[in-house]
Amino acid sequence: MDTLNVGDAVLHIRAEGPEDGAPVVFANSLGTDFRLWDQVIARLPPGLRLIRFDKRGHGLSTCPPAPYAMGRLISDAEAVCDHFGVRDCVFVGLSIGGMIAQGLAAKRLDLVRAVVLSNTAPKIGTREMWEGRIEALRAGGLAALSDAVMERWFAPGFRASEAATPWRRMVETTPQDGYAGCSAAIAGTDFYTTTAALRLPALVIGGDHDGSTPPDLVRELADLIPGAEFALIRNAGHLPCVEQPDVFAEHLTVFLRRVGHLDPAP
Repeated sequence: MDTLNVGDAVLHIRAEGPEDGAPVVFANSLGTDFRLWDQVIARLPPGLRLIRFDKRGHGLSTCPPAPYAMGRLISDAEAVCDHFGVRDCVFVGLSIGGMIAQGLAAKRLDLVRAVVLSNTAPKIGTREMWEGRIEALRAGGLAALSDAVMERWFAPGFRASEAATPWRRMVETTPQDGYAGCSAAIAGTDFYTTTAALRLPALVIGGDHDGSTPPDLVRELADLIPGAEFALIRNAGHLPCVEQPDVFAEHLTVFLRRVGHLDPAP
């Protein structure tokens, strides 16, 4: 297992593809590990350098005590990129991963040349909402929250199928401090001014059944960044890379070609 020590945490990291390939870095959502991207990565053209990591408190990364600050999560992503010698990557982030992408793009212009912001926003929910969720987590554990999470995450058909079971299990086995810590980071983040100042290619993706970041909120994010593309994936909730990986991978591949990260299609 590949790991990276970032001082107060050890991150689980993975790089696939040729070392000289154009880098694409992925950041996953609250309550998931980097397996979130498995089905999309399997559908991308060869030749890319594909980099993933588990956020602190998630997956196989260690779990420092909560709360976490968004700046710390952005620094973790920055450390992963620096570890692999990344420059001019396309950074793909979903939900809190999309917030990390917005912050890193503003902080390190040398690292990020384009962003894919999936099912995210400059500000998600309210501080009071997240504090209430953290209180419920501490009182009843993640199992008490997982029904509501599944409802926000998935369209009804997928949610009712056995395919949703591993994702429910992933949420329920996330360390409490990891979930609470990242929830606190989201609660304290408002990137409206930061993101409105970005000037780089951007693809913004929403899901028509997303109960966490509804399509109108995601479209508002796209409107903040001059020239950003907006794509709405049908029959998908908060994790379209899971429910509709073919469609997600196609949108990503077309974008990578458009920004010159892949050769034009023959």
